[in-house]
Amino acid sequence: MADPHIDMHPNKIVRFLNKLPEEFTKKDLITYIEKNEIRFVNFRYVGGDGRLKTLNCGINSKFQLDRFLSSGERVDGSSLFSYIDSGSSDLYVIPRFKTAFVNPFAEVPTVDVLCSFYTVDGVPLPSSFENVVKRAQEALLQSTGLSMKAMGELEYYLIRHIDPLYPTEPQRGYQESSPFSKGEALRLEALTAMAQAGCRIKYGHAEVGYIPADDFEMEQDEIEFLPVALEDAADQIVIARWILRTVAYRHSLTVSFAPKIQVGHAGNGLHIHTEVLRKGKNVLVEANQLTDTAKRIIAGYLSLAPSLTAFGNTVPISYLRLSPSQEAPTNLCWGEQNRSALVRIPLGWLGANDMVKNANPLESEELPDFSQSQTLEFRSPDGSANVHLLLAGLAVAARYGLEMPDALELADKLHVGVNIFSPQDEGIRMRLPVLPSSCWESAELLLKDHAIYEKDGVFSPILIRGFAAGLRNHGDQNLRERLHPEGDEYLNLVNKYLHCG
Repeated sequence: MADPHIDMHPNKIVRFLNKLPEEFTKKDLITYIEKNEIRFVNFRYVGGDGRLKTLNCGINSKFQLDRFLSSGERVDGSSLFSYIDSGSSDLYVIPRFKTAFVNPFAEVPTVDVLCSFYTVDGVPLPSSFENVVKRAQEALLQSTGLSMKAMGELEYYLIRHIDPLYPTEPQRGYQESSPFSKGEALRLEALTAMAQAGCRIKYGHAEVGYIPADDFEMEQDEIEFLPVALEDAADQIVIARWILRTVAYRHSLTVSFAPKIQVGHAGNGLHIHTEVLRKGKNVLVEANQLTDTAKRIIAGYLSLAPSLTAFGNTVPISYLRLSPSQEAPTNLCWGEQNRSALVRIPLGWLGANDMVKNANPLESEELPDFSQSQTLEFRSPDGSANVHLLLAGLAVAARYGLEMPDALELADKLHVGVNIFSPQDEGIRMRLPVLPSSCWESAELLLKDHAIYEKDGVFSPILIRGFAAGLRNHGDQNLRERLHPEGDEYLNLVNKYLHCG
């Protein structure tokens, strides 16, 4: 009998081997590479800037291929991570077979595989990002019996020469279709490549932002993923960024994940949705309502939200998006279906499973139950985020909330049922705590909360100190107060961080 998980799987290696990625072995990859005349294996790993790095490994013999896959390779860690000393910087990169995919861009047949960093002693590098998120998941499970899935909403601007035909109005691009949406073809090309590379895609669409600027126009788009295990969620966002940039480059266009490009226009967020499960069952909802477990986790998210900006909002222009004059969240609060809240409870499918039968009267088949698909949406991160550390931080925050004695009281105190940005609700907003206003302040708050992140060895002290030092180096104290939105300094900042993330 055909496996429905494999039949329509976009990963070519999955279909060839008739195996899901989680089942891949070294022998499987060698078989695929031999039978399909693959000439290169690219080792891919995330460097200190959060981007994918590449080692192109040419295949000259089966013996050499076996060696690559068995022992990995050596790299200079000090050139990848600012906090690693050059005198003791040798690291191993070891492939994780389940991440293998056929490179969608290589002219010569090539298989890419993501790698993890190991020290000279052959143990996982404590400060490498993929190991941090793995430890965060393990610590959450060991402490609470719960595991976490996550997915992101990746927003970006496509920058191109202006096209006068079928113009879009500023701030009116939401889910616009071609020909008014000029980026739809590129988005579909990128979505196809992402799926082949193992990303679990939910959908893509045009977003609200549209910025006309002299000879150029900037169209905002969004790609939303499906919830997967925390480690895989981080990997797929990094892969997606690489693919979007590569597809745009091949068309002589620019893609930017910059948090804020122009005042008065939508910034690029990276909203993160999380599911929390016990033995595969979602624990966020029960009997059509939010559980106390969910409220405790929300309390944890809100408690650590100020220091989580260190991972989710990593450049000075992040805090031009997180500004009271903009629509991005700035206050510590949560609410149902409330886009002004920092943590939002999105519309779910509780008790709403018969809509398809109403729309299609001939449908008689029993429909699946989607009532357990509820997520918690964390809305402050943006396109500059170090996604591995951000997701690891959310797992730490979830555990922190579950262990807080007064978590339910805090959740009740910070719950809002209104749009806190509306003038009539300004009094509610004024009583709520706020997020930091600069990278410098985020660094200070990260150092203040360091013991929470370092508990049980999830984050290493050297990583916390190194990351905080990088944030401080921006020197952006009081940036909002001194920056004029139409001045040269603002434009220079946008240009400097146009390719962040």
